[in-house]
Amino acid sequence: MGRSRRTLPEELLLLALDPTTGTTAQPQSLDLGLAGAQLVELALAGRIAPDGDRIAVVMPRPTGDPTLDSALELLRRRGSPVRAVHWIGGPRLGLRQIYLAHLERCGMVHAVAGQMCGVLPTTRYQATDTAISRDIRARLDSAIRTGVPPDPRTAALAALAHAVGLGKHLYPGNEGRSSRSRLRDLIRHDPMGGLVAHAVMDVQNGVAAQPRRNPTATTGGNRAAAAVSMPPHRGSMARVAAH
Repeated sequence: MGRSRRTLPEELLLLALDPTTGTTAQPQSLDLGLAGAQLVELALAGRIAPDGDRIAVVMPRPTGDPTLDSALELLRRRGSPVRAVHWIGGPRLGLRQIYLAHLERCGMVHAVAGQMCGVLPTTRYQATDTAISRDIRARLDSAIRTGVPPDPRTAALAALAHAVGLGKHLYPGNEGRSSRSRLRDLIRHDPMGGLVAHAVMDVQNGVAAQPRRNPTATTGGNRAAAAVSMPPHRGSMARVAAH
């Protein structure tokens, strides 16, 4: 996989990064979204494919991206297709930190050290090239405004942004209500993005969904689910302010 194109986890993180505060919006759910974004990126690269509500490895050859290849290898070791909700709900320690460090190495963000309450050390991140974030946001805005079906990458990004709750960050207040609704509706334009987005929301809701015949259905429909106890998500970082 060439590095001329930003990966979906990178784009989702840049989308969540607040240019004013240097913190990430929706920190508690963002690690789940990043794990889901890895799945979509691997699917776009032809390494995995949906099998009902499960994820199957179809080509174990590395992509060249170390973080994605680590996820691919873990999936390969499972030996059989894994349910997306179980994969995303598993331990994902520090995915935000991993990707923030990666973006810093690539020169897309720079770290600013500080303190919380004058005692606790924190690290905030500022984008070094705001044009990149504007371009990502413009793709979502265009899909929302025009109603033209977006490309699979943009559709998946929209689905993940909705799933982790970035809608209220990107389109706040009453004036953003219709945009948030259209952002949610973009889920239907990419089957893999829809499957993963629903899995992210199921983990947050503490349920493991029954296999869906149509994973691209919008969140407003009836979704039969069996309530189970999911392992708690521990994706918070010691170095990044989670607010």
